[in-house]
Amino acid sequence: MKYFLEVAASQHVTRSAEKLHIAQPALTQAIHRLEKELNVPLFVSRGRNIVLTEYGKFLQKKLTPLLEELDEIPEQLKIMARLETDTIHLNVLAASTHVIDAIIEYKKTHIDIHFQLLQNAESELFDIGITTSMGYQPPADRRNEFVCTEKIFLAVPEGGRYEGLKSIRLSDVTDESFISLMGSKQFRWICDRFCQEEGFQPKVVFESDSPAAVKNMIANNMGIGFWPRFTWGSVDSRGMKLLEIEGVRCQRDIVFVMRKNKQDNRHVEEFFQFLHDYTWRIITAEWT
Repeated sequence: MKYFLEVAASQHVTRSAEKLHIAQPALTQAIHRLEKELNVPLFVSRGRNIVLTEYGKFLQKKLTPLLEELDEIPEQLKIMARLETDTIHLNVLAASTHVIDAIIEYKKTHIDIHFQLLQNAESELFDIGITTSMGYQPPADRRNEFVCTEKIFLAVPEGGRYEGLKSIRLSDVTDESFISLMGSKQFRWICDRFCQEEGFQPKVVFESDSPAAVKNMIANNMGIGFWPRFTWGSVDSRGMKLLEIEGVRCQRDIVFVMRKNKQDNRHVEEFFQFLHDYTWRIITAEWT
């Protein structure tokens, strides 16, 4: 098709052959083959030159933008590859508030790095995955992952029966209504286990996909809820406070895993190391 467009532009086979660096007979044969395949004449002779027929003009009009787009594809692929190298894909199934805070901090000094976040337990298409577990056993080779342990508190309304308390046993809240974070199945399962160890199933009366909404409901005396302070954020609103949980060791493991999906994995490795250091800096302050 490029041969056709060059001949159509010059309307001279010899000059076109020279520009295309092929023999004139070979170019003529290529044009004849194209006409035979399309079953229409594309050129007619006029003196020493050739001119386009109506069929030829139609084909030239249709082909020109298509081939221009084809010529742009290699450069577009290079741009895509460069963007992909500069994009870090995160599968965030736990600690979303903490991860977003880490990204905000990282972007202050790495403005050219892009992030894509998804929340899909079935997906394998990510560079770094964050999930939660109880009693996680890391592999011997821990270069591509790290685990931190997070305390879980009980978020309760200020005042009333909780006024003056700094800690509480789960056995003391068996009849309370619970507010839960929707969509966090692993966290919900872990908290249900805590309650089962104390002999009851929590009565969940409200669920939301927003920690802020959960906080607001508890502050307005609509119920109580489990609260992982370091990943959901501190309590900075009136009407709610966090109590230590007595008796049951209420904690969970946050697991950070890095995959090597790219030929050039430098940006992923650099952010993974940053996330590791950022996480331990905050979790150390939380436990002290």
